[in-house]
Amino acid sequence: MTLQAPAAARSVNPATGEVIDTYPFVGGDELDAVLRRARQGFAQWSQSSPGVRCAALARMARLLLRDVEELGALITAEMGKPITQSRAEVEKAAWVASWYADNGAKMIADAPTSIGPAAHVAYRPLGPVLAVEPWNFPVWQVMRGAIPILLGGNAYVLKPAPNVVGCALAVERLWREAGVPEGTFSVLNADNDVVSQAIAHPAVAGVTVTGSVRAGSAIAAQAGRAIKRSVLELGGSDAFIVLGDADLDAAVEAAIHGRFQNSGQICIAAKRIILDQAIADTFTERFVAEVRKLTVGDPTQESTYIGPIARDDIRQEIHRQVERTVAEGARLLTGGSPIEGPGSFFQPTVLADVTPAMTSFREEIFGPVASLVVAEDLEDALAMANDSQFGLSASLWTGDADLASRVAQRLEVGGVFINGIAVSDPRIPIGGVKNSGYGRELSHFGVHEFTNIQAVWNCTPGFEGATR
Repeated sequence: MTLQAPAAARSVNPATGEVIDTYPFVGGDELDAVLRRARQGFAQWSQSSPGVRCAALARMARLLLRDVEELGALITAEMGKPITQSRAEVEKAAWVASWYADNGAKMIADAPTSIGPAAHVAYRPLGPVLAVEPWNFPVWQVMRGAIPILLGGNAYVLKPAPNVVGCALAVERLWREAGVPEGTFSVLNADNDVVSQAIAHPAVAGVTVTGSVRAGSAIAAQAGRAIKRSVLELGGSDAFIVLGDADLDAAVEAAIHGRFQNSGQICIAAKRIILDQAIADTFTERFVAEVRKLTVGDPTQESTYIGPIARDDIRQEIHRQVERTVAEGARLLTGGSPIEGPGSFFQPTVLADVTPAMTSFREEIFGPVASLVVAEDLEDALAMANDSQFGLSASLWTGDADLASRVAQRLEVGGVFINGIAVSDPRIPIGGVKNSGYGRELSHFGVHEFTNIQAVWNCTPGFEGATR
């Protein structure tokens, strides 16, 4: 018997199991119309001035703040993020829009060269960019990718995760209200077959993906066959390294937020906590005590810190990963199981005595599970931090600034955060190496990823620098 693929995306409240809405997938015969509108929007938007684009970003920032309660409630309903964190997500999205509105014009201005006035570098838009985005930050993640791409003069075609289509459509409506031409920001709610058709479609100029290694690899291969630019921000199993001279109070507090925010469903979460043996016992005792204080429950309540896992199949996989790790020899210090009753809740969990051979070290666990690893010394800690298929980011805790600088050079990751947790921030690029992907989002790097970096050299006699 052949199982038919679902014909629609379904949004289910993970706290209650109730179906919120269903959204029919766009078929292959409708794809041309969606991409034609994107191309028409691009034709108009790409000719706009930097000032016009930045003004639209400023309007978008105001609209997001205006609708923070409505959008926050929608995020909580669709993927279970605790309401205080949902509001913070929308406010952060407004901040990134405002920051680029203030700083973006210079990022797309012509850049001089050492040749002189006769030659400069221009940043030209490429066309509609297809963005395949996840569910864990359905507003922030979309905005952090879309804003630099739109600032560069491109159109943005969003393929959202099936469980957060409502959030995607809400963001699309706000972009229209902010004044971007119709089709410049559009939602493509489609299955994998239609996404593949979109990648190969001549209207699409590039592809950006945030998601799993498997999804990113498949999409990048398709983009490569079509000779189209791609940016991948994939999985992570970030190391959180605590050396013997670290401020333990600050490190414990940061580790709690770095691992358990958004119910642990963050690519750059502190998934492998690597402890110098001199402080391992003290850190572990304090950390576990704080984990046991975390409030798990109804994500609409202000006091809730950990809500449900976004989908029950993900919860089941988290449980399997924890059980395998314990069977391999790890100690379960707290948590470790799904919470009975309605919704897809999982206990905040701490695993100790984890080694590089174990499941929770080798694989990404996308949920509220912390793995504690003890290192003999700095060299051992560095070796274990780099012993991963992933290379997204790392946190390093030490009171020695010179040592921190030297260690950062040896960490095989896209970002190093010294005495702080990993964050995504428009002022710095985010992205990884190894199986965490390639390319960068945010800062001016994210703007330039999807531009034609064009050299313009006026060789007319008389221009300074005209003679080669």
